[in-house]
Amino acid sequence: MRISVLGAGGWGTTLAILLYFNGHEVTLWEYKKSYAKTLSKSRENKLYLPGVRIPKEIRITHALEEACDHQHMIVIAIPTQYIRSVLSQIKKHDFSDTTFISVSKGIERDTLMTVSQIIQDELKNISPSQVGVLSGPSHAEEVSRKIPTAVVAASSDELTAKEIQAAFITSYFRVYSTTDILGVEYGGALKNVIAIGAGIVDGANFGDNTKAAIMTRGIAEISRLGMALGARPETFSGLSGMGDLIVTCMSRHSRNRYVGEQIGRGKKLKDILKSMNMVAEGVETSKAVHKLSQDHEIETPICSAVYKILFEERDPVKITYELMTRDMKPESE
Repeated sequence: MRISVLGAGGWGTTLAILLYFNGHEVTLWEYKKSYAKTLSKSRENKLYLPGVRIPKEIRITHALEEACDHQHMIVIAIPTQYIRSVLSQIKKHDFSDTTFISVSKGIERDTLMTVSQIIQDELKNISPSQVGVLSGPSHAEEVSRKIPTAVVAASSDELTAKEIQAAFITSYFRVYSTTDILGVEYGGALKNVIAIGAGIVDGANFGDNTKAAIMTRGIAEISRLGMALGARPETFSGLSGMGDLIVTCMSRHSRNRYVGEQIGRGKKLKDILKSMNMVAEGVETSKAVHKLSQDHEIETPICSAVYKILFEERDPVKITYELMTRDMKPESE
């Protein structure tokens, strides 16, 4: 198939390479013209994926229209808050035979939409069966080096989910399928907020007990809010829920955990973000989750605590003990 990957960060580059070695004709789009030229010349993404060779057969371009023309699949690997502005530039294209696949993990701050919803909202002429998601515990640093990984392909249309599954699956990249696209998206987005909380625990030197509590009660919050928004509960115990939560809370590769760790050490959010090359999706998503939980009257105490620490400059240690002294509750409700 002809497949374009929009976004030449670490994950976009990794998937472009994976798809090429799966026999597809691949185009990789980079929004900065100068960096697109650098990638084309050096065949290495030194900024986001150093040490990994980009095959010369992968076409690298800054021209968005060229990247999107006559493609069977378009993979969106752009930070969530920028996706709408990119799609607005191509919405007059004929995408009647194109499947869109989101690999971004966030919720749009202003509209509270998932990426699949943004795609359908911006590209009015495509159907829900043309939209899918690929998500799960999958750091680019490991997948690019062919370390065994398992993820989930999701679409409201079962055939589309299986089409995505077939396009990506390899001997080291196992892909499962599901029709619970919202569950997969909410799992991937909300776990980033919990991972910031786990990082705060690391930075403040609370210990393993505290981190285990954050992760387990965090998946309870993700499930509670996700179900209220239309997802299926079993999805959150799978790869795109618990699986992704574990890797994002524990891994040294996790940008969201890193942000939390620096906050726990007393650094300011604006200084942390300024020092980072990559985007930590959980920061902006925490605003969306805060609003969603209020709108739907769903208790998300850990997500709420992360929001208050990030944007109200609440003390991480104090707010952690406030979580511990909340009213007594049964574990399962």
